[in-house]
Amino acid sequence: MSLSSARLPLSNRRRTGPSAPRAQHGATLVVVLVLLLVMTLLGLASLRNTVLEERMTANLLDRSIGFQSAESALRDAEILLATGPAFPLAGCNPQGLCARPDPAVTERWLDPGFAGWVNGTSVDATLAPPQYFVEALGEGPNWAFCDKELPSNPNCLKPRFRITARSTDNGRASVLLQTTFAGN
Repeated sequence: MSLSSARLPLSNRRRTGPSAPRAQHGATLVVVLVLLLVMTLLGLASLRNTVLEERMTANLLDRSIGFQSAESALRDAEILLATGPAFPLAGCNPQGLCARPDPAVTERWLDPGFAGWVNGTSVDATLAPPQYFVEALGEGPNWAFCDKELPSNPNCLKPRFRITARSTDNGRASVLLQTTFAGN
């Protein structure tokens, strides 16, 4: 029998499998735990960004709905003005038509005690209706410097009105719009 074919006793064989348990120091476990911690932090950061983007989108949608609601109140006031209504000499009437603003007094739309707001058409039945009021501003030029022309053009001066509309609802965005409307 040759030496190459002889089987060596178990105690003399070289170990080719995993090292003995006493030689392991747990380096793999530490590396895996660090990687797990990094992945968890990345996941939490991604989740936080997603939640923030969701809130921003919801706020933008809420503001857009409020803007559309206030815009519908502006249109209601313009339709009212097209009928040529009579304006009061002082204060406001129940239709939301108000006399010329007094420059010495707080603007009506800034006054929390102002009660001349009129409900407009709502774009969404689940929301509070938008509100508006109209102020007569007197006559103004239809185009730049037409009031300086001689002879004066009969189409130069037209009545002007300031329409103020707002959309407010509890827990929703508040939107305030103003426009100047030229009468006929």
